[in-house]
Amino acid sequence: MQGFGDENFEGESGLEIQKAANAELDDDGKPSRTGNLWTASAHIITAIIGSGVLSLAWGVAQLGWIAGVATLVIFSAITLYTSSLLADCYRSPLTGKRNYTYKDVVKNNLGQTMYVACAMVQYANLCGMVVGYTITASISMAAIQKSDCFHSRGHENLCSVSHNPYMIGMGILEIFLSQIPNFHKLSMLSVVAAIMSFAYSSIGVGLALAKVISGQGERTTLTGVEVGIGLSAAEKTWRMFRAFGDIAFAYTYSQILVEIQDTLKATPPENQVMKKANIVAVSTTTAFYMMCGCFGYAAFGNNAPGNLLTGFGFYEPFWLVDLANACIVLHLVGAYQVFAQPVFSAVELWANKKWPKSNFVTRDYKIGIGKNRNKFTSVNLMRLIWRSSFVIVATLFALILPFFNDILAFLGAMGYWPLTVYFPIEMYIAKNKIKKWSRRWLGLQLINSVCLLVAVAAGCGSIQGLNKALKTYKPFQVKE
Repeated sequence: MQGFGDENFEGESGLEIQKAANAELDDDGKPSRTGNLWTASAHIITAIIGSGVLSLAWGVAQLGWIAGVATLVIFSAITLYTSSLLADCYRSPLTGKRNYTYKDVVKNNLGQTMYVACAMVQYANLCGMVVGYTITASISMAAIQKSDCFHSRGHENLCSVSHNPYMIGMGILEIFLSQIPNFHKLSMLSVVAAIMSFAYSSIGVGLALAKVISGQGERTTLTGVEVGIGLSAAEKTWRMFRAFGDIAFAYTYSQILVEIQDTLKATPPENQVMKKANIVAVSTTTAFYMMCGCFGYAAFGNNAPGNLLTGFGFYEPFWLVDLANACIVLHLVGAYQVFAQPVFSAVELWANKKWPKSNFVTRDYKIGIGKNRNKFTSVNLMRLIWRSSFVIVATLFALILPFFNDILAFLGAMGYWPLTVYFPIEMYIAKNKIKKWSRRWLGLQLINSVCLLVAVAAGCGSIQGLNKALKTYKPFQVKE
């Protein structure tokens, strides 16, 4: 990580959205930014509402009505609060200059050591998200095939489908998409992805609500799944820990919040607009999460599936289930690039600085496309090989570890506390020079400590779940 820790990243950020829209220059000499409250809200919603929404019914089932709903509300409040703290740290405390990435904010507020630590956590989390999205997309693609099979052959038939071809197909598609140089070339992708996330969330909520209204809802309890035959007290505890991780994962987006804030116009002040965007996005997301989690639990009770739309509590109308899963796939195809582009950019900026005269690293080759070859696209060998290799390795990891809920819980535990809670709180304390042991300092550290304990518990729960799944698992032979 030394190469990453020593850079200022003055080049183009991997998530520079909409910055080349006009020729005017900003206060740092870069193209004027055009983002506003609604574009920032769309980017945040795209980042938050992803595969995590599908596991919320399962999470609420493990915790029950009281703890489940309370956990959703508490994580929402903490995410909103710490995101507002992070928004205030966007400009450097001494110079007032913009920071283009999350890591730069950490460096200018907490120093070099924390910068390197943040980079390691952020890149590990981003890579994990990419693997998680590959798994989730393949599950949804396989669910479409299974839904059609159940519709044509009957619900009692065994319609086993391998996820492997879909994971490989997802990887091939992402190899092509990853060759787009940077994220501002994909500005419409966030809008489309946000629409898709609303679509499949709404379908899931609608199907669950229809099941409850029709009187087919299953038994629920205040404390969730009950200890008894087939479920020990220890196993319930581990499941509760994993549920905390799943819910934390559903609210994880802080690692790209600064890059989104860097798309906003200079006036009004970016931090003010970003706080409003956080309120819009987190409030909207929480409303969807409450509906998905609560309606899903009310529909399926303590037997809620790990994935609301692929666990086949819903068989009909099959075309609507297919549509919802198709929307999930389209959303995750775009979200994959949202989380992969910062990793691509970091390595490429480091390589450009390390080997500035290398044609392999810096030269773009123009290739004519179209009937008359009158349109051109550029290919960079470094970009082609590095990005393709990254996608291939991520796909291999997904093929080896295709465990949906346990992977989500682990990613939530790994990313939520350091990126969403710890760094924003510590930067806010440093920037505002809050005195140690003051009432405000103690309150912030209490949030920090509680979230750390929850993250450790979720991490332990996910590792226990993975260990249990691996005992009966055969690599590359998963069928559901």
